[in-house]
Amino acid sequence: MKKMWSSLLVMTLTIALLSACGSNNDPEETQPVNADPAPPVTSTNEGNEGLADGRYYAEGDYAEKSGWKEVVALDVQNGQIASVHWNGLHRDGGLDKKSVSEAGAYGMVANGGAQAEWHEQAAKAEQFVVDQQKSEALAPNSEGKTDAVSGVSIGVGEFSSLIDEALAAGPVTPGPYKDGTYRAEAPEFDAKSGWKENVTITVINGNLAAVSWNGTHKDGGTDKITRSKDGEYGMKANGGAAAEWHEQARSAEQFLLEQQDPANIVYRAEDGKTDAIAGVSIHVDSFVQLAEEALAGAK
Repeated sequence: MKKMWSSLLVMTLTIALLSACGSNNDPEETQPVNADPAPPVTSTNEGNEGLADGRYYAEGDYAEKSGWKEVVALDVQNGQIASVHWNGLHRDGGLDKKSVSEAGAYGMVANGGAQAEWHEQAAKAEQFVVDQQKSEALAPNSEGKTDAVSGVSIGVGEFSSLIDEALAAGPVTPGPYKDGTYRAEAPEFDAKSGWKENVTITVINGNLAAVSWNGTHKDGGTDKITRSKDGEYGMKANGGAAAEWHEQARSAEQFLLEQQDPANIVYRAEDGKTDAIAGVSIHVDSFVQLAEEALAGAK
């Protein structure tokens, strides 16, 4: 009888011990038998270890043939590339490359037979770098093209190089404005001239990077810059001006880019003209007012 009770006691202790070993103290043992195993944890920041949080920026040179200069701005948060902004600025001023493409004026689809416009392809390349966390993944060939990003046929060689340059240089202090494209337009057509002016400003890395001053006519037709370039506006031939309207507008745009603040363009209240910009005799009051209105959302 004693031997039987001893055997029962041993069996009870053994069952208790086995039950303790199968408890929920180990989280891996709580998964159902048929559950898929958890995927291995991999770094999403390979190749960028040690990145300090902040803004990174780099720009190239104006291309001799196209006139475009590429620029790249990156935001790093928690040591990872959170966003990438790829754009272009033209040596003749005016709209930035993305804005030109969005307006349909770059013409990659209509004129070049591309599957998508430049700004659409650039967005895919930007997202790819964010996903991969390194520019090397673009793997541009000797012509600067890539097979790594579906739907991207534009050159990405300089884009990749500018990312590397920006990250190698370290964080920079951005300007006072919020990045983006801002536009303001006069509320109505001018009763005398028939023009309604507009100003578009692109901010990159917190600074004014591109400024376009233009106008549309109440009777339709081409914009003010185009008419001026075609000689239809006729400031020199008909008004004896030293330069055509688009040339003077370009000088005003460039002055704003240098000053970074429309308030620095002082004009006379009586005629809206300025002595601050050499060679500019056109009215600049509307330009200044529209620029201030556009930038109101960038502060």
